Amino acid sequence: MRRRQLVGAAEHKDRIGNRNLSEEEEKGKHSYGLFSSSTKTFMVCLAMRMANSLLVQTYFNPDEHWQALEVAHRIAFGYGHLTWEWKKGIRSYLHPMLFATLYKLLALCHLDTPLFMMTKAPRMLQSIFCAVGDLYLYKLSSVLFDGHVAQWALFSQLVNWFMFFCFTRTLSNSLETVLTLVGIYYWPCMRVSPNKAPMFSRKWGVAIAALACAIRPTSAIIWIYVGLLELFSAHDRLKFIFLEVAPIGVLVLTLMCLVDRLMYCSWIFVPLNFLKFNFLSSGGDYYGTHKWHWYFTQGFPVMLFSFLPFSIAGIVLSKQWKPSGLIVWVLVLYSVLGHKEFRFVLPVLPIALMFSGYSIAAMTAADSSNCKRKGSSNRHVECPSKVQLTIFFLLSTNIPMALYMSLFHQLEEKGNLDESDRFMMDPAGFASEFAINWSPPSHIVMFDSEERPLKEFLVSHSFKEIRRFFHAHLKVDRDLQASVVVYAFTVGLAKSLRKGFRILEELLMLLLLHPSSLRLFVGTEDCLLRPLGRKKSAGLLGTLLLKAPSLISTLTGYSSGADLEMSE
Repeated sequence: MRRRQLVGAAEHKDRIGNRNLSEEEEKGKHSYGLFSSSTKTFMVCLAMRMANSLLVQTYFNPDEHWQALEVAHRIAFGYGHLTWEWKKGIRSYLHPMLFATLYKLLALCHLDTPLFMMTKAPRMLQSIFCAVGDLYLYKLSSVLFDGHVAQWALFSQLVNWFMFFCFTRTLSNSLETVLTLVGIYYWPCMRVSPNKAPMFSRKWGVAIAALACAIRPTSAIIWIYVGLLELFSAHDRLKFIFLEVAPIGVLVLTLMCLVDRLMYCSWIFVPLNFLKFNFLSSGGDYYGTHKWHWYFTQGFPVMLFSFLPFSIAGIVLSKQWKPSGLIVWVLVLYSVLGHKEFRFVLPVLPIALMFSGYSIAAMTAADSSNCKRKGSSNRHVECPSKVQLTIFFLLSTNIPMALYMSLFHQLEEKGNLDESDRFMMDPAGFASEFAINWSPPSHIVMFDSEERPLKEFLVSHSFKEIRRFFHAHLKVDRDLQASVVVYAFTVGLAKSLRKGFRILEELLMLLLLHPSSLRLFVGTEDCLLRPLGRKKSAGLLGTLLLKAPSLISTLTGYSSGADLEMSE
């Protein structure tokens, strides 16, 4: 059985190995119903992504709003909150401009209702971009393999839970993924036969790569790999560098700088600021770090989910090392950075899913070969079983995951601020409201920038500073967070000492008013003060009473018994 599978896979590979790589020839050789033309394929993808965008109801990452929609609203209507990134100039306005244009069109058509304009319409626009990305994944798979593989690659792309969950969101990573798929299709070096690429293909690839880097500077990680491959494989290297990369790159960067000059009201070079913050100063580490191997052991496998074994099998069987090398290149370089997120490596997820499509297509070819050997009588009994089982496995694992993550997990409550937003707007008010029904913690740890508005609250609730640790000399973002401060809850100790102080005070008053009452304390056999005698015992009690305030002050930081009363 294993031998027949390998033979079938080899036959399939021989059949798809050498193809004319131009789209025109591909159209002439293949006709697959709904996928018989680029227009039909695009319409299928668009319908799927439109439905996808409407089903996504949950929260994933704040950058979906703060790096796109909120900024676009400010551009279109003159008001909206800008986070520190826009004040420091590490983001380009190119990406928000897309949604600002959409907002203006909606306003002109009187469709600028809050719900539709702020959530539905931007994601529907993004779904159009996503459909373009899906189409070019199909075309890239057809170029590298054949139309049969392209169908299964598109199936993998549309079914994968993370693509469903993330792709239609208004993150810059989503648009970067679209541009990556389109750009790779046009770069000759990524094809099996670079010489068969259309004449202007490389220029389009360079322009799309430059645009991707302008929108998201980290996209340069992908295009450095592709550019080096092209440089080593091309025969006209000087033309490539000086007549294509240089002028097209300068043109796109000039466009970016002009847009940013208009919006920032000063000349600013966003890629340089982005590089300083994320790479030279490791500013991204402030938002959390992972182990160097996280993308390999957790991040990317979770994104692929049940497609993982099929993607690995496709890489091994296809032996297309250029696109598979791109996946490894991106994962390795992103692993160098401390701050890691799933969405950072989203652009190479479709490439991995393309290999999954290859392995499924090879499986169907192997089954077809087995059916031909066994005859038509058993065709409907055994032939579809393995492929059907695979499809059932992928659908049953990815669709429930996609729907749960898109409809229930971290469901957004419209119009309600979360706790972090409420705290940042009014730290003292939020803390006072929170403390109404709380069980006081033993310690509170905060940055000194949060300490200032909370100082009065902390003192009034019997918290005292016990340690202060150095954190930073310079601002990473927001306010300077020079120190980390630790406050301890002292009211428990203060109450115990205050109670003891009152007992001693009452005891001394009793002794002064009724000296004979001393025998109540020293007249019994088990009294600890008896060996001292009555006079010495009374003196000891008096000394304890006199020393009590200084003892309390030493242990709690309060200067007198009166302060203890005020702290209740």
